[in-house]
Amino acid sequence: MRITKFGHACVRIEHDGTTLVLDPGMFTDAEAADGADAVLITHEHPDHYVPDHLRATDAAIFTIEDVAAKIRADAPEVAERITVVAPGESFEVGGLPVRAVGELHAVIHPEFPRLHNSGYVVTAGDAKIYHPGDSLTEPGEAVDVLLVPSSAPWLKAMEAIEFARAVKAPRNLAIHDRIYTEAAHGILEMQMNSFLPAAGQEYLRRGDGEDL
Repeated sequence: MRITKFGHACVRIEHDGTTLVLDPGMFTDAEAADGADAVLITHEHPDHYVPDHLRATDAAIFTIEDVAAKIRADAPEVAERITVVAPGESFEVGGLPVRAVGELHAVIHPEFPRLHNSGYVVTAGDAKIYHPGDSLTEPGEAVDVLLVPSSAPWLKAMEAIEFARAVKAPRNLAIHDRIYTEAAHGILEMQMNSFLPAAGQEYLRRGDGEDL
């Protein structure tokens, strides 16, 4: 099993001949989805979804209804490749089991309407990987790798740390990382490492194109 970090919230998972790409958005080069069997999208914000990235691949698309409706409007030529999934639904892509988790974006401000957002637990062989999208919704099962949001207008360091501690994944790979400067990411890493190692957890950050 191979996990490759791409721009911002985008991660590529490869296992046993199947490749899934999650959330290729505006901070991700379209090449991240080259050769992918499927693209999974958590929600409609442009740092997670760009219609041109879907036009650039012939991969199947799995997402929630709100995003599917937006894709149909933005890029109707790819609409036939969409499979709509519901929160809590389990499905399979090329032999890899996937489960959609949760249904709402984290709170940005109480007066902003909350978008629908579903994360995904992907099972690749003996490993489970959880991409929460823009939420702090726990997966409801043990996972081996948490793709933990590390910077966002809706996120405090305390929330990121407590989310990682609650999920209890042994490995925590930073995603959603275009908001902070490198200096700020260094501070967050120090803060994460003040808590996670005591529980046998590891916090990691990778550059674009680097593997976990």
